[in-house]
Order: sequence, then structure tokens, then C-alpha cells
Amino acid sequence: MAKVAAAGNLAVAAWPHQLDVHAGPDEPRASLADTEVGSRSQLMIAPLAKLIECTSVQAMFTKMPHPDGSLGLDEAIQFLNGPDFMPAESQPAQLVFDNASGFHFPTPRPGAFAENNVVYAHLYRCSERWRERPTIILLHGRNDSSSYRLLFPKIAHRCKRVEFNAATMVLPFHFQRRPQQLKGCGSDYRRIAEATAQGIAEIRALMGWLLKEGCPAVALWGISMGGHYAGWVASCDARLAAAVLAVPGVGVNHSITERIVWRPVREAMRKQHSAFERLNLTPVNLTMLQPAIPRKNILLIEAIHDLRAPKEDIERLWHAWGQPDIWRLPHGHVSWMLTPGVYNRALDWLAPCLENLPSGHKAAKFIDCYALQIALMLQSLSSGATIMNTAE
Repeated sequence: MAKVAAAGNLAVAAWPHQLDVHAGPDEPRASLADTEVGSRSQLMIAPLAKLIECTSVQAMFTKMPHPDGSLGLDEAIQFLNGPDFMPAESQPAQLVFDNASGFHFPTPRPGAFAENNVVYAHLYRCSERWRERPTIILLHGRNDSSSYRLLFPKIAHRCKRVEFNAATMVLPFHFQRRPQQLKGCGSDYRRIAEATAQGIAEIRALMGWLLKEGCPAVALWGISMGGHYAGWVASCDARLAAAVLAVPGVGVNHSITERIVWRPVREAMRKQHSAFERLNLTPVNLTMLQPAIPRKNILLIEAIHDLRAPKEDIERLWHAWGQPDIWRLPHGHVSWMLTPGVYNRALDWLAPCLENLPSGHKAAKFIDCYALQIALMLQSLSSGATIMNTAE
């Protein structure tokens, strides 16, 4: 089935002029985009960002099977609105380490496919006394192997330099967890909903293990589909210290339908419109939920030219969640990764949330690796984003 395109206060002067930084409703809005330099920067960036975005979206839909019906939609909606989707209780994961950093554990919500019932992950310890330090769990996007295998280890290295642990995990039906006999979830919405609940439970189980081991705080930093997962966990688990939602899915994005140039796909997506509307009235839509953690500990990163996680959706989430911190970048779903210093700034933002450090504290700086970022961007052109961002 096709899945439609479905984290602190910083000194404004420290930001590149292409960013519009908003620190929340209790503080005056500081927009660098309104400056003369900022305007010129956006004029230069916007055309390229839009071109990359449009090209990547069309490439994504050439490879996606057409949606064909609404199998299990009623059952999915009943499940999503029920108590079993995000239950109150969560038990710590039972980790088995395979080497110094790699580990696996059984999913707390097993399903029909054995390959998908084991969670594979990595823990990048900052030091021998890692249990005394906070941990940031990095959550990848849909089919985004480039971020998982290349970008996340780089971010983990930066976390280590500022004495934070980092963890990564493979979300349901991705990479080595994808069953060979199953290309995707088909049109079975119930299966997709169950896979979503499975991912939420796995993230919470890993959080539980880290806290049980003694880590003083755990944060989530998710990209695209990973940002959607971070939002779900932030809405149901008060143990979470902070959440960064970067270009997150907010709900079912059907606005992209009319931008698809491939007529068979476009027509098939139109037939799903009523199903998407019904799903957006469930907790699939983050605006239907409220965060369980303080608003000041939530960061939204919005790409204003994003077609897969549209700015309109993220703005609605921003308002629904009481206007937490938000960074508005003049980029698309892929090109935002090229924003100079964006990973530094996210660590800067997280530091006070995790350690209650003075607001002027800055994480150690590092030189952005543009060659890596460009490679990630190019590889991500064929990665997609989500409709109901979970299993493929």
C-alpha cells in the first residue's frame, strides 16, 4: 500500500540568517528571516529547496504501489481510539548485547512475522560512567537507511563529546526487520495501526531500560516518521525528558495527492480521501492528543517548502500543543539537513532540558560535514515519508 507523505532557548544572534526561530508564546518572537540578509538567503535557498522537494516526491511515488481499498479500516479506527493503542503501562526491555554497542530485544508487541518481532539497536556510551548521563534516542524516517547508518553515528559521536549517550533503533518493518515475503502492509489499515503501536511500545521499553539502568533523563530526537513516533511517545509517557520532532508527520497527509504527476497513483490516492479523513480523527493525528511532558521541553523543526510533512500541519500541531519552541527553515523534507549547524543547535537546545543547565550553555561545536549531508540528501530522494508512517 502506498503511504502518503505521511528538541531551550537559544540566542537569536547565534543562528544563521536563514532560520526563523520562535521560542514559544511566553517570549517575543525573534525572526531572522525578516532581516535583509535573511531575506536574501531565503531567496537563494528556496528555489533549490523546492526543486529538490518536487523531484523527490515524484521519484518516491514512481516506486510506491497504488493503494487499493480500505481493508480493516473500521477495525483500525476502533483500535486507534481504544486503550490498547498506547496503554499506560510499559515494561523495560530485556536487552541482549551482541557486541560493545549493538544489542537486540524482543518486541513487547509481537505479531505474525518473526523477523519483525526482534528490535535491533545500538547504544553509544559516552564514558564508563554512562549510567550517570542522559541518553538521546534517535529515531529514523521511513525507509531512511542513510540517516540510520550514516547520519546517526555522526550525531552519536557529537553526543559523546558533550557527555550524552545516544541510542538508535530499527523501527517496525524496516531494514533487517522487514519480512522477505511482505513488501508492505498492503491496504490492511489494522496491520499498519498495530505496527504503529508496536513501534511506540518498543521506544517506551527502551526508555524504561535506560531509566532502570540509572540514566537520569531520556530524550527522543526523531526525523520524519521518527518525529511522528516521538510525538506519540511525548503524548503518552511523562517519563520522557524532552522531544525533538524534525519535519515530523502529524497525521495522514492527503494534500500531496494533487501534486503527484503519475495519474494512476493520483487517482488511486483520491479514492482513499475519505479513509484518510477518518484516520485524521484518531490519535494518528497528533493534534488530537496533548503532550504528557512540559511544552518547554518540545521542539518542532519545520521545513516551510516540505510537501510530505507540510508546514500547515506542523503549524496546526504547534498551536494545538500550546506553541512550543519551533524552528522554521526555508527548506524541504530532505534539504533541511543541509542547514548549517542544525545538529549543533538541536544539541544546544536539548542540553538544558536534560541537565537544567543555564540557558547560555552551548554544546561543544563541530564542523559540519557537508559532503556527508549532501550524500544523505541524495540518497534520501528515493526514501519516502509517511501516510501513517510506520511499516512499509
